[in-house]
This record gives sequence, C-alpha cells and structure tokens, in this order.
Amino acid sequence: MAKRQPTFACQACGAVTNRWKGKCEACGGWNTIVEETGAMSPMAGPVATRPSRAKGRIFALEGLSGETKEAPRMPSGIGELDRVTGGGFVHGSVILIGGDPGIGKSTLLTQASAALANQGHRVAYISGEEAVAQVRLRAERLGLGQSPVELASETNVEDIIATLSQGRPPALAIIDSIQTMWTETVESAPGTVTQVRGSAQALIRFAKTTGTVVILVGHVTKDGQIAGPRVVEHMVDAVVSFEGDGGHHFRIMRAVKNRFGPTDEIGVFEMSDQGLREVTNPSELFLAGRDLATPGTAVFAGMEGTRPVLVEIQALVAPSSLGTPRRAVVGWDQSRLSMVLAVLEAHGGLRLGQHDVYLNVAGGLRISEPAADLAAAAALISSMSGAALPNDTVYFGELGLSGAIRPVAQAAARLKEAAKLGFATAVMPNPRGDAKERMPLAASSMGHITDLVAGIAASRPRGKPALRRSEG
Repeated sequence: MAKRQPTFACQACGAVTNRWKGKCEACGGWNTIVEETGAMSPMAGPVATRPSRAKGRIFALEGLSGETKEAPRMPSGIGELDRVTGGGFVHGSVILIGGDPGIGKSTLLTQASAALANQGHRVAYISGEEAVAQVRLRAERLGLGQSPVELASETNVEDIIATLSQGRPPALAIIDSIQTMWTETVESAPGTVTQVRGSAQALIRFAKTTGTVVILVGHVTKDGQIAGPRVVEHMVDAVVSFEGDGGHHFRIMRAVKNRFGPTDEIGVFEMSDQGLREVTNPSELFLAGRDLATPGTAVFAGMEGTRPVLVEIQALVAPSSLGTPRRAVVGWDQSRLSMVLAVLEAHGGLRLGQHDVYLNVAGGLRISEPAADLAAAAALISSMSGAALPNDTVYFGELGLSGAIRPVAQAAARLKEAAKLGFATAVMPNPRGDAKERMPLAASSMGHITDLVAGIAASRPRGKPALRRSEG
C-alpha cells in the first residue's frame, strides 16, 4: 500500500508540493500554501503502477456522422439568465457562478429558484453560509415568501446528496457556496483545495446520475477570479461571472465557459427594491443622463455577443504639470488607450505628450472589443479641441497602427440599434460592397484617422484655440 504523507497545496491555484514554501512557484501567491493531510503524496508510488486485476471493458466507438438531438433545456423564467446560459438550464448540467460579495448572487438565485418552483418543479436551496431564517427573510423582501422552495442549512456533502436523493430528484439544486462544503472522504478543513475539489466532484456525480441541475456559488479572490482550484472550472459545464460596481445600480452576467451555449452573450440586471430587475434594452440604461453638447463625449455602438449596446465614452485631455503625464482609463484596456494615443500623435498630428489623459466608459460597463477605437479617438480629439460632437452620431471602427480605420463585424446590427434609439448619423469605416445602400441611417465613412481629426477640428467653435499638432 502506498505510503501516505502530508502534502502542501496552494489555496489559490491548487499546486501541490512536498514541503511548505512561503511563495507558490505556480501562481506567485504569498502565504497561500497550507498542509493538507489525507491526500496521496506525489512522492509515494502512484496507484496506477499496481497491476490491474481485471481486463478492461470493450466499448463501442461511433463516428462523427449520425443523428444528434439538442440537449433538453429548462427555462428559468428569467429571460436575461436564460440568454446567458443559452436558452435555459440543461438537465444534469453543473453551473459555477462567481461574483464579488454583495453583488447579488444569492438574490438572483433566490428569484430563479422561486420562478422554477412556481412552475411546478422541485427546487432545493442549500445554504452553507446562512441560516434558513436568513434565506426566508431575503425571500420575503423580494415578495417570494410563498414560493414552494425547499430550504436547508447544511455543509456535509454526503448528507446533502442523501437528502436530495429521497423521492423525486429535484430539478434544480443550489449550493451556496462550494467553499463551505466538506466531504468525509477528505481529511482537510472546509475551503481548502482538496475539500473544494472533492465536494465539487461528488455534486457533479450526483447531477449526472439524476439529471438535476446543480448551481454552485463560488467565492472570488481580490483579482476577481473564482477562488479555489482551477480544475473545478474544468469539471463543471458552465462558468458564469456576475459583475457589477457598488457605485452603479446595474449588474452584468457573463458566461466565461458554456458547453451547451455561447460564451459571448451578456445578461443585464438592475438592482431595485424588489431585487434584480431584467433590463431588456441596455442601451437606454447606459445612455440615460448623458451630457449633451459637451466636448469629450462620444457614443459607441458596440456588440456584446449578438446584442448591440450603445454606451457613452468620456475623455478628458488636460495640460499636465508633471514630468510624466497621467494616463488613466476605466472600463477599457489600458494598452488599447496607449495605442490610440500613439496613433493620434504619429498620424493624427496631435501633441499629447504634455497632457494628462483620462478615459471613462460611462455607466461602469467593461468594453473589450477593438471596435471602440474610433469612438475613443473621437472623444479624445473632441476634448482636446473643445469641439462638441453631434448628439445624434455614433462611432465605431478599429484603428490600425498605420492610422487606417478598419472595418468591424456586425455593422448592420450596430446601425439598426442606433437608428432605433433616434440616432441619425454613424461615423464608421468604409463599408464593403453595396452595404452602404442598405444602411438604416446616414453614414460618414472614413478611411484614415486624419479624416476624423480634420472633421472634428472643422467644427471647433470660434474663440477656441486650434489643435496643437506635432511638427513635421
């Protein structure tokens, strides 16, 4: 029998070593390695080296061609949640939801469990962090106190599985949270890498054998990553991130991984007195209260999955008294801003080396697509020149290092959303083929960054100084 020795595991990434270290060599975290007993030492001979007592079972192999059936889904009753999951919960799937404390994970899951329970499904809500009375108080605040949801406060995985296996298996089981669960097969404290992995494996096995949809709530680290071993994210079928800012009243749900649907869709919710409310038109939310006729603001027509979203990008360019000017950005990539500034200096002729630059995506939305380059450049030029951009104009396009404005995907969907919200003009790259004839609004096509600089500078009001351009 292999000798069991104490092992040391990193609580941030799950790396295993045979001795304690102050710094994890895998992830670089300090004081994250703790001793875990009961695990098989990697230095002791692996079990796989023992001779097998039985022959392997021969199974049939199938080809790629053949009849396939779409996985049956169970709509949750919350449209934005179904959008992110790909149309509803797939029977037997396991979903891991992560988010900052207080962001609204338990609130959303309480609403989803009540909606399914009201449809006649058996739903179980197992809380390892709160007592049953606390969960009931939350349900009463949301007006869901009469929903037939089965509640329990338990942390032992074996007891949870035995209880849920009685009678008809539940259609949905919520485990809040996986870091508080523990299994008797592992001799470690709850929350450790070994316990989280073992508990998740037992719950996944229960979901696959009974067809129950299991939702695991996960804690997040200070970097926004789901705490615990990364292997848990590979074990589950979907990983969902619930994002938001305490200074804003809306929340965004994104699918980081989804075996049964897309990963580029987002669900938008608004926090209200009655819990999380669905936002069917996020553009109206992000554009509400925007400053009109103010220099330094541009409306970007973006895409989040298949959904077009219009958002305001704000820029402030001010003279700097520092040797190294500030470059601050919120809601966008810092490296992307540096590239746009370099292109404006090299090909647009703007002198930004002695100016502080601040860029903000209004409303707290996080933008990742390169199509926002043109809108960010327009906001920067507008702020530096003091010329306000037209209120009925949207901007989108990718900026190349040569100064060329490159086309982006799904331009028709962006223009359609802008026209629906009352915008009349779009500043965009040169359309391909006969696409210009099918545009729902007027388009101002541009091929180079100099065209954008010249157009904004021409609209500069009288009395404003001209744009300071670099010589040569």
